[in-house]
Amino acid sequence: MSDDTNRLAGIAYIALDGQNYMLAGELSYSPGDVQRESLIGQDRVHGYGEKPRAPFISGSFRDAGTLTVADFNAMTNVTVTCELANGKTVIGRSMWTVEAQEVKTPEATFEVKFEGFSGSVTEQ
Repeated sequence: MSDDTNRLAGIAYIALDGQNYMLAGELSYSPGDVQRESLIGQDRVHGYGEKPRAPFISGSFRDAGTLTVADFNAMTNVTVTCELANGKTVIGRSMWTVEAQEVKTPEATFEVKFEGFSGSVTEQ
């Protein structure tokens, strides 16, 4: 038995349209399509409201000399593939970046958040 069969967290990889990038840390994702809020009256909880939300994948990337950070801002139809330490693969299809990227020079890192349509982020 391999010693990594119990690994749940840690090592992760990310690729954008098949191109691997250096992941500095804090990879996160949410396949959730809806956001609910409890509707509370003065007498009791009345139920809940629901509205759509954009599923996302985000992470902290390393600014390598071989990439152009501005290219990330132009990404509007990207397939994002994440391989997680627990063996799960997370795929985001037809995703776009939100928020402008800014590089933090002490660690040469920048944050990127991809969002997509309902059902665009799946776990395998």
